[in-house]
Amino acid sequence: MNWTVYIILCSDDSLYTGISTDVEKRFNQHLMKKGAKYFYSKKPLRILFTEPGHTRATATRRELEIKKLSQKKKQQLINMSTLVKERA
Repeated sequence: MNWTVYIILCSDDSLYTGISTDVEKRFNQHLMKKGAKYFYSKKPLRILFTEPGHTRATATRRELEIKKLSQKKKQQLINMSTLVKERA
């Protein structure tokens, strides 16, 4: 249960969704253009959303669920997460 689903804001205002056991390390790999081809033409700007506590299987399923969402729905998910963190 150490996998995290994350969303990154990109330089073209797109939202990239991925999974990792170490989100900061993975973000740095994206910055160095290692791994996801998505970042060959876009620059990752910052991590907007994390959802920890997954197994590899549940993280993969959740990643696919989020990837199917519209940009607007992803933004709503990010906003809800931010509100919850601010109240905690």
